[in-house]
Amino acid sequence: MLNAIQQINESLQKRQVSLYLGVVVLAGLLGLLQPQFSQSLDSGIDPALGLLLFATFLAIPLTKLVEALRSTRFLLAVMVLNFAIVPAVVWVLAQAVAQDQELQVGLLLVLLAPCVDYVIVFTRVAGGAHHQLLAATPVLMLLQMLLLPVYLTWFADGALNEILDPEPFVRAFIWLILIPFAAALAIQVCARRWPVISAAQTLMDFLMVPLMMIVLFLVIASQVSAVSADLNRIMSVVPLYLFFLIIMFPVGRTTARIFKLEGSSTRALVVSGATRNSLVVLPLALAMPSTLALVPAVVVAQTIIELIGMLAYVKLVPRFIANQESNAPTKSPQTAGE
Repeated sequence: MLNAIQQINESLQKRQVSLYLGVVVLAGLLGLLQPQFSQSLDSGIDPALGLLLFATFLAIPLTKLVEALRSTRFLLAVMVLNFAIVPAVVWVLAQAVAQDQELQVGLLLVLLAPCVDYVIVFTRVAGGAHHQLLAATPVLMLLQMLLLPVYLTWFADGALNEILDPEPFVRAFIWLILIPFAAALAIQVCARRWPVISAAQTLMDFLMVPLMMIVLFLVIASQVSAVSADLNRIMSVVPLYLFFLIIMFPVGRTTARIFKLEGSSTRALVVSGATRNSLVVLPLALAMPSTLALVPAVVVAQTIIELIGMLAYVKLVPRFIANQESNAPTKSPQTAGE
């Protein structure tokens, strides 16, 4: 039975990028053709994302996590990239839509917040040091809670002084990070005493790709109609989102070279710099006043662009960043998820 599950899992891992792309297309079509039904799917995003992160945490051995906490160079690189370099890039991009406050606020809100959830999944698929990135997630979450209001106030000329509410960030941290991580930790500890529990790890590893497909489907299907309703204005920020994804690849690699990171850590850093916390900041966007009613659609547009962009990243990151030495040429593409 376990051998059959492992064989199916290997087949899913090999085809996962194609499967993700197919799900994105199908979800987009459903969201456009059946908007009322699709919008009702948004209530399933958080549970599905929580299960996906639980599976991701469970796949990371505790010994790896302890080692990752000692990787101070990587942690420092992640902090510098996401809270010093990225804000500078985002400030430049925001000037392109400075005349439209709704577009500017939406762009700032989503691009200033580094991802702490499915970034771990995409890092794992790209063969990056996902255990190191996992160790950094509490710090990433805490710092963005503290710094996002500051950056938004500076970059948006004080327009959001009394609007931002930290409660959605705290709730997301508890339900999407803390609880799944604690559950995974408990199972790993118990599996040492009762080997039968290790079957749960095998099962959740098998469910990793299906869960990622479910999350992608729910996000795209439930939100694509909101984007299409204001497509003309939102198209102004789409090139900026694309440019952000493109520019963060060399920016991430350069930062890794400065901090002398090895290959798998470089992969993790590059993916971290490119992925944003759209699912967590969406509740903040929805809480905006009527004068900023377009902000949620601007955030969702970034989600769609980023998910499609990550399908390219998980192919390009292993191809251009060798697994052992970040500066060494890669003779052949690495298999996604390696």
